[in-house]
Amino acid sequence: MDRQKAKQRAEELVSKMTIEEACSQLRYDSPAIDRLGIPEYNWWNETLHGVARAGTATSFPQAIGLGATFDTELMGEVGEVCGNEGRAKYNEYKANGDRDIYKGLTFWSPNVNLFRDPRWGRGQETYGEDPVLISKLAIPFIEGLQGDGEYMKTAACAKHFVVHSGPEAVRHQFNATCNDKDLYETYMPAFEACVKEAKVESVMGAYNRTNGEPCCGHSYLQDVIRDKWNFEGHIVSDCWAIRDFHEHHKVTKTNEESAALALNKGCDLNCGCTYIHLMSAYKQGLISEDTIRQAAVRLFTTRFILGMFDETEFDGLNYLDVETKDNLKVAKRASDESIVLLKNDGILPLDSNKAQVISVIGPNADSRACLIGNYYGTSSEYITALEGIRNAAGDNVRILYSEGCDISTPKPDVLSREYHRLAEAKAVMNRSDLVVLVIGLNENLEGEEGDEGNMYKSGDKPDLLFPKTQRKLIDLVIASGKPFITVVMAGSAMDLSVLNDKSSAILQAWYPGARGGQSIGEILFGKVNPSGKLPITFYKDTNDLPDFEDYSMKGRTYRYLETEPLYPFGFGLTYGKMDITSVDHTGDKSSGITVKVAVSNTGSVKTSEVIQIYMKAEDPNEVLNTRLAGFGRITLEAGASGIAEINIPAERFKVVNDKGEKVDPEGSVTVYAGFGQPDSLTERLTGKKAVTFTV
Repeated sequence: MDRQKAKQRAEELVSKMTIEEACSQLRYDSPAIDRLGIPEYNWWNETLHGVARAGTATSFPQAIGLGATFDTELMGEVGEVCGNEGRAKYNEYKANGDRDIYKGLTFWSPNVNLFRDPRWGRGQETYGEDPVLISKLAIPFIEGLQGDGEYMKTAACAKHFVVHSGPEAVRHQFNATCNDKDLYETYMPAFEACVKEAKVESVMGAYNRTNGEPCCGHSYLQDVIRDKWNFEGHIVSDCWAIRDFHEHHKVTKTNEESAALALNKGCDLNCGCTYIHLMSAYKQGLISEDTIRQAAVRLFTTRFILGMFDETEFDGLNYLDVETKDNLKVAKRASDESIVLLKNDGILPLDSNKAQVISVIGPNADSRACLIGNYYGTSSEYITALEGIRNAAGDNVRILYSEGCDISTPKPDVLSREYHRLAEAKAVMNRSDLVVLVIGLNENLEGEEGDEGNMYKSGDKPDLLFPKTQRKLIDLVIASGKPFITVVMAGSAMDLSVLNDKSSAILQAWYPGARGGQSIGEILFGKVNPSGKLPITFYKDTNDLPDFEDYSMKGRTYRYLETEPLYPFGFGLTYGKMDITSVDHTGDKSSGITVKVAVSNTGSVKTSEVIQIYMKAEDPNEVLNTRLAGFGRITLEAGASGIAEINIPAERFKVVNDKGEKVDPEGSVTVYAGFGQPDSLTERLTGKKAVTFTV
């Protein structure tokens, strides 16, 4: 529905409400107004990587794994699947009288915060550490969710605005400070892209303060989102964040003052309970009737655009449209493309035609928890790494299994069990030709502070080390002298320095989705060629990192890193051999350029690669190193050639000065085209050098 028409209908409906009724509609759990034909509606729903917390749904890799795909087309398909399944569930639940939480059409996804520090527990929910990567993946995901029909299919939400990426333990009272350059160069761009390019329907504020103001009552809500970016949707608080104004941030003294501050600054919808005090705030003269009704109009505009009071083209969607074969194909492709091959001394791919005994060892080998990350739905089937390896191995291969250890330090009364598990792992390894070591984390060990929705209280990592139990197991595997392959299932960068030295191959599998174990098995046995790229930097250790609470970008992420990482952003190996044969471009800095990269597959297997375009301006405002400007996937059969066209808009050439202003760069801009970053480490790891030209 046309927004202007929806707004007119919203204004007419809201004008018929009493001021008390209008206030009631600004809560996430909005009650019914029977006399106006308005049913109750719960705004809270999630679809970070599949519709979450509402029963069966197609399960995709956790967001950080989707980031590793570097695949914009895929992200559009993922968004479309989530939108279809979300609408189908809404239709079915509504028909059965269920309008409870997680049953609506307003999804509080995606998380477009920047993963600035690998210790952040919620980093797994993001697409990585680069603003261009985040933006280019979020846009098609949002467009897929929202659709382009007469009515909006579902409403997406860009969260958490702004300058928010830990630490979790103090997020309710923390003040993130950053200068204008970092703000507009690093923390704002993804939100701007979601608003201006994807036309996202809502934006969620963060828990913390930014430069002194609480994010859900920040001047940026009006000054930046609405005035500068011309945002027309609605703004929602994070859950119970407005209560933090007086309880933790101490910027207000009462519930009424907190509610008034948030609403007056432009936060239309309260996830939490503070807006139940709006009427009291209104009676105290802290908010005007016009401000209350304006927020209600914005919210009902969204509801009318979604067709909640009309018949829509989506009314036929039902549970037969959930977890379909086609939807599962998209999920499988996402799992395949998300897994990153970090090291391979030639041991991979394994040959299933050769009789051998393989021991699969580790706490994540046969675990469902490590498949899904947080904010997940329920799958009708789960395929663990062990099961996926068995499925891919064939009849000639004998698979032995041992859990080896608990995923983290067990309770004292079961410590003796650890000794027996290690003994079993040793026995299993002694009878095998090679070992597949499957280790890592799950949402119990990294995630969101006090995540009651998933019934866990997890958070940030203190360091990048594997839990002590797993370090003992790693030492045991190394001591066995057997060749071994490491599969890491975690939502963040771990310390892989020892494994990089000792392991024959390393796969970073993230949290690959409910059936992601199948992708792991098929990659190990060469039935799928790995093609994922790191969306984050893998550091050598935490000594390379600034203080966690320091939001300055100095020393952070590949753009400002001053030391050599273990594995660089954008890195990932394949089993194939792709070569760039030529690079041409048209256009200039003022109009943008189109880069044409000719690629040949000189190997013997079908291969996908990610062409990455980086740039660096000769300007004092430029980032320390190079920065990603664009990317594109290309897939070629053995012996085939093709051309990848990547458009770099003029806006991408601009640099950000100390005032936070985007300005045209001085001098020339060097552009690099390759399969990774244009640095010596990438060249050393891949044997390939970027092609360079000047604009």
